[in-house]
Amino acid sequence: MTGEKKGFFSRLKEGLNKTRDNIVAGIDAVFYGASEIDDDFYEELEEILIMGDIGVNATSDIIERMKEEVKKRHLRKPSECKELLVESIKEQMCVGETAYDFEKKQSVIFVIGVNGVGKTTSVGKLASILKGQGRKVLIAAADTFRAAAGEQLAEWAHRAGADMIGGADGADPASVIYDAVNAAKARKVDVLICDTAGRLHNKKNLMEELKKMNRIIDREFPDAHRENLIVLDGTTGQNALSQAREFGEVANLTGVILTKMDGTAKGGIAVAIQSELNVPVKYIGVGETIEDLQKFNAEQFVNALFDVKVDENGQPGDAESGTGETIETGVNENENPASEQDTGEEISDRQDVTAGNESDSDRSTIKEEGPEISGEDNPDADAADEDTSEKPKKKKWLFWK
Repeated sequence: MTGEKKGFFSRLKEGLNKTRDNIVAGIDAVFYGASEIDDDFYEELEEILIMGDIGVNATSDIIERMKEEVKKRHLRKPSECKELLVESIKEQMCVGETAYDFEKKQSVIFVIGVNGVGKTTSVGKLASILKGQGRKVLIAAADTFRAAAGEQLAEWAHRAGADMIGGADGADPASVIYDAVNAAKARKVDVLICDTAGRLHNKKNLMEELKKMNRIIDREFPDAHRENLIVLDGTTGQNALSQAREFGEVANLTGVILTKMDGTAKGGIAVAIQSELNVPVKYIGVGETIEDLQKFNAEQFVNALFDVKVDENGQPGDAESGTGETIETGVNENENPASEQDTGEEISDRQDVTAGNESDSDRSTIKEEGPEISGEDNPDADAADEDTSEKPKKKKWLFWK
């Protein structure tokens, strides 16, 4: 288990390499280049955070918290503020204790989003996570419009070891949801995951269809715990934020699945989503395999983003000392600002002196560029490369076992 956690943290750290280069290098230049904590210092920091897709509202909150703490702690050097920044971002992204209640209750999870964000693959990966917890899972294939969508989802259901129910190509998605809900009740399923067709958030007829499916679930399965997860593509930056707002008008969003974080320089959008919409990021994807979707951990995410020294579980490396003084890179150092490099390598080296050599293995995993995702134009087809090679056949889906 430890090896799996370490592997995912390493992939997360590597996947955030582009975002780190986009945000952290500029932040370090402000912290170690400014001579004093003044309005110019805060304005430069604010500009870098906004340009890094962290968002206006989230940035304003972060800066205000920093100002309050600076006064409270009587700080005078800009370099002493970096730890405050990291702490503030972690607070912004903290997922509440009740965020994963649906894992322990009989639940219906609705997975929604626009075309191409990775909904179908996310459904399969989420089913695998729940099956690993010993939950009985049923998948509803309510994407009846996209060619071979049923076959793709059936393959993911097979990998996850979950049952699946669907309908004929072109069938009414609401009828599939109706059948799946009643099957879930009859089989005493713990979690029903509903895959839906990709729809543009500005297409009213498709959004009305989404409302119809929600009404069926409310009527047929009123006692089930409801979870509406929107899948967002991390590479789209602020556009992902606008998508979430539009979908929030027709569905009560309870969480976000953020995909493709291993191929974007806009990873700061995770902070903006949680702060500006008050909708927590619950899962994060950093690859295409079934293990590459994991529960979102704010501590690990921010540690990976700022290249904070951590142990094999992604926790601060000096946790045993309890001082918290050497967690943030360069906070307690007074070196000449010119010694800092954009890549952060010298910061990490200096960190080893203050907190031991535990980070050598972690730092060695960082590459110059994060892995690029193939087929980015149509991410939902990452498990069905042959979808377009054959015409979809008219068929009736029964129960997949």
